[in-house]
Amino acid sequence: QVQLVESGGGLVQAGGSLRLSCAASGRTFSIYRMGWFRQAPGKEREFVAAMAWSGASTVYADSVKGRFAISRDNAKNMVYLQMNTLKPEDTAVYYCAVKTRVQGQYDYWGQGTQVTVSS
Repeated sequence: QVQLVESGGGLVQAGGSLRLSCAASGRTFSIYRMGWFRQAPGKEREFVAAMAWSGASTVYADSVKGRFAISRDNAKNMVYLQMNTLKPEDTAVYYCAVKTRVQGQYDYWGQGTQVTVSS
């Protein structure tokens, strides 16, 4: 199994920045791909960004492209989401997730961290 713990959420004004962190532990050698997702109140969970554990194949949702950046530190088993030029519509609970297989769904999830952007 893989355990994930997010941190770094908080309250920020529109236009500000936050960096989310995700600490992975357990069978981290099995991670194939990691991603960030978010869920706003009353909305479905949506994809934000993802990258392969190797660092390749980075993908972003159109809504965050150019503002958010996903990165990782394999030596520390950490995944990051740098969020710049935040907007009120970025307010959500942000989740870190990993896939351990090439095919299939993300199979391990963190508990989430709240990001609130005030206008």
